[in-house]
Amino acid sequence: MGPYTVVLADDHPMFRDGVRKIIERIENVQVGGEAGDGLELLEILKKSCPHLVILDISMPNLRGLEAIKEIKRTYPQVKVLVLTMHKKREFIRQALTFGADGFLVKEDAGGELIRAINTIRKGGKYLSPLLASVLTTMALEEEKADILTIREREVLKLLAEGKKTLEIAEALYISPNTVRRHRSNIMEKLNIKSMADLLKYAISRDYIVEHS
Repeated sequence: MGPYTVVLADDHPMFRDGVRKIIERIENVQVGGEAGDGLELLEILKKSCPHLVILDISMPNLRGLEAIKEIKRTYPQVKVLVLTMHKKREFIRQALTFGADGFLVKEDAGGELIRAINTIRKGGKYLSPLLASVLTTMALEEEKADILTIREREVLKLLAEGKKTLEIAEALYISPNTVRRHRSNIMEKLNIKSMADLLKYAISRDYIVEHS
């Protein structure tokens, strides 16, 4: 059996060099290519099919999240480890939703990169120890989301889209008072006190896409 091949994608050559040196310490694992952006990474994958891609989220031309989607769509057998400085739960949630097999924070990389690669190599999933609190928050949010009824989720989506009470009532064929009751129930269940915080929650849960 040949070596386990890894392709690195990060727009900082010095960081790639450091990661490559760590990987070279792992028995029967080698770096089979390097890319400075997402498009260059996809060009490498057209010519060779590594076992694992290690990529950053912030890359020029094609961001890491979009690259994950394309890799998993075109090369489903290729594993993906995100190696990034970003800790926002929206990035973590999207990366895992798009099919990433691991998420490692760069400041964890020195001690955890080998463990992450070996875990994924054996068919497991890997999450950085530094993300423990973020993952706990995500789990609590998932529990909160499960509390909402289907109708309450529909109302929340329309509220997040900026619809007024009457518009929501007409869209869902319910009375304005019922809309108000649903809104009150949603905020009580989620322990949210203001509409501004409710909108932030809706964005974080992908009820609506935040535009820059």
